[in-house]
Order: sequence, then C-alpha cells, then structure tokens
Amino acid sequence: GALDKAISEEYDVLLVDTSGRLSNNDALTAELVKMKKVIQKRMSTSFDEKIKPVPNLQVPHETLLVIDAAQGRMALDSAKQWNKELGLSGLILTKLDGSAKGGSVVAVSRELGLPVKLVGVGEGIDDLRDFEPKSFVDGLLGIGVAGGGSSKEGKALEARLSEMRKERTQRAKTAPKPSSPSGASPMDGSAGQMTLQGLENIGSMDMEEDVSEMQMITPGAGATQNNKA
Repeated sequence: GALDKAISEEYDVLLVDTSGRLSNNDALTAELVKMKKVIQKRMSTSFDEKIKPVPNLQVPHETLLVIDAAQGRMALDSAKQWNKELGLSGLILTKLDGSAKGGSVVAVSRELGLPVKLVGVGEGIDDLRDFEPKSFVDGLLGIGVAGGGSSKEGKALEARLSEMRKERTQRAKTAPKPSSPSGASPMDGSAGQMTLQGLENIGSMDMEEDVSEMQMITPGAGATQNNKA
C-alpha cells in the first residue's frame, strides 16, 4: 500500500486522507483506529522479547481534523468523538472563501485545546494557507480588510479594538508571565498556528478601566458615549 511505498522509497511525508466519515458511524471509526495501529506497527523502531514490533506511539506525527466553515454545533460534537478515539493534534478550517466565517472552530479549539494550523480559501493546491489569528478574528467581527468592513460603525469598532490590542500588548510586556503546565504558549508552533483559548477572554481586558471610554455602536445609529455606572 501507500505506507509500504513511502517506507521503501524513503518518502519524507505521507498524507492519509480519511474524509467522508461521520463520527457517529462506529464501523468507520473502528476502521480509523485500526489504520492508526497499523501505521504504528509498520513504523516500529524496536522489538519485544518475542521479536515482535513494538508500536511506535510517536506516529502519526499529525492527526488533523478538517472543519467546514459552515458547520455549527456538530463540529464540536464530532471533534470530541474523534479526539477521544484517535487523539487529534490540530485543526484545519476550510471553505473560508464563501460566506461562512467558521466561528465553530473557536469552540472546538477552546474546548479541546487544539491549535488551528491551516485554513482553506479555495480548491487549488495553493489555497491551503497558514492560519492568521488576527485576520480570522477581524473576519468574525466584520472589521478590517478580512471582514470587508467599510461602514462607519465597522471602522469605529476596528479603531477601538486596535487601540485595546496595543494596550494589551503593552501590559503583557510589563506583567509577569503566568506559568503554563505544558510550558507552551498559545502562539507556539509553526507560522500562523494558534490555540484559540484566549478568545473567550476577549472582553476581559481591564474592562473596568476601559468601560468609561467604550463607545456603544448601533448599526445605522452612529456611536454614543457609554457613561460609567
């Protein structure tokens, strides 16, 4: 098979596409689990006392779940099942070239602690790109170039968020870094890779001190100053 060919001809990378499966189909899920065990056995680097290959638990090097940007709650339910059965290492968000914004990937990343590694913006080989967190969030909020925001309200919100980002960055430079059990930063990894756990706290950036400056924006009604209670 493909794995034998990759091993014998010393390929650097082998991609195994297992698309078209549903997480509630037990037979197909069992087939995936078997495939993983076969890979681990075929790529064994040691043997036991009976000269049988010891499964190489370091492979597959990546187990990526592809999420359709149009998926809703089902994306999280499926991800939980796949992660339980196979152990996922990251996410790929596709079909961002349409009207869907892919907000479900935020819940999946936060719930399972998985980084978004790549995004698909078309069907060509060059349409699979590194994930850019800032552009993705702008697209969700409908601001900036990624969000196609050209309205007065969108620009006002974009300017305020940009200001808050700068304030947060400045605070991060002076604040002590919290300890992490895994020793990894949400931005660790290859270019564009990010775990979206921080998005759940997007509104908690010193809001008590910022609330007096925050402007309430109502589409079509402009901005009004919000007074501190």
